[in-house]
Amino acid sequence: MKDYYKTLGVSRDASSDEIKKAFHRLAHQHHPNKGGDEATFKEINEAYQVLGNKEKRSQYDRFGTADGAGDFNWAWGNGGPGVDFDFDDLGEMFSDIFGATRNSKKNFKRGSDIRVDLTISLEETLEPIKRDIKIRKETACSRCSGDGAEPGTKTNECFSCRGQGEVQEIKKTFLGSFTRWSICPQCNGEGQKPEKLCNVCAGEGRVSSDETISINIPAGIDTNQMIEMAGQGNAGKRKGPAGNLYIRIIVKPHKIFKRRGDDLITSIDIPYSVAVLGDKIEVETLEGDKEKVKVIPGTESGHVLRIKNRGIPRFSRFGRGDLYVELNILSPKSLTKEQKKVLNELKKEGL
Repeated sequence: MKDYYKTLGVSRDASSDEIKKAFHRLAHQHHPNKGGDEATFKEINEAYQVLGNKEKRSQYDRFGTADGAGDFNWAWGNGGPGVDFDFDDLGEMFSDIFGATRNSKKNFKRGSDIRVDLTISLEETLEPIKRDIKIRKETACSRCSGDGAEPGTKTNECFSCRGQGEVQEIKKTFLGSFTRWSICPQCNGEGQKPEKLCNVCAGEGRVSSDETISINIPAGIDTNQMIEMAGQGNAGKRKGPAGNLYIRIIVKPHKIFKRRGDDLITSIDIPYSVAVLGDKIEVETLEGDKEKVKVIPGTESGHVLRIKNRGIPRFSRFGRGDLYVELNILSPKSLTKEQKKVLNELKKEGL
């Protein structure tokens, strides 16, 4: 015997509202149009047809079966007996159940977004910079000023949708009737139809052209951060709003410095004598100048020095990161007789 309560994940004393909510949740989750399994979806519907009906549920609770419940004959795509039903209808129904809204003419006419990559050097992150890029994009047609109509001709309201750009449909399903709004097929959602289409843009209200755009890049920006320029994407259809331009920043690797957040990391070779006796050394910074730092006597290879505020400016904040310098001790490869003599003396002393 099939356990319909288990199928819907409810207890045997569940209320009708709890059963209905469970069905809506599971049906939405397992709907084939949303990547769900058709067999599971069928079982969920079968369970609801029984438990969602007061008389059938009572019979099922008493005898373990319900009239017609154990022999469902769903004609998927063609509908069952007396039910105009298919997956597409159910998908539309659930769009209404779960809060789908009417189509928006503004969104329908909106131009698409443009995404581009822009590569900069690590040095360019130190200060705000401006870069110009050339992109191919949809711009408003100059002949018709973007309305899609040939100059001197009229633009009339669509007769089918009365200028709304949408038409209303009523869908009948096994759960009842549902109202659905769809794009008007006569005007393609425009709400208006030009008497004569523009000879240049063929009624689109936009044409493809090259455009140079200046981009302000803030200091401290890092790889994969996005800069959004509202309204700089493709022009909308027939004076619809333009999309946005998104610029993904890529910071080129540096041959000397590595970036870790707002900090910089580099390494420098120092003579053995400096490591043993200590001294001041010069460290090159990302700006190209030099910083003097102190190496204490007895420094070991791999020791890291910190130079404050010589890293990358903090993005959208005040201050800068730090520069970390790893010290590598150089061992001499060739020595003079005098140098060997000195080292031998040190060796005798246990140094």
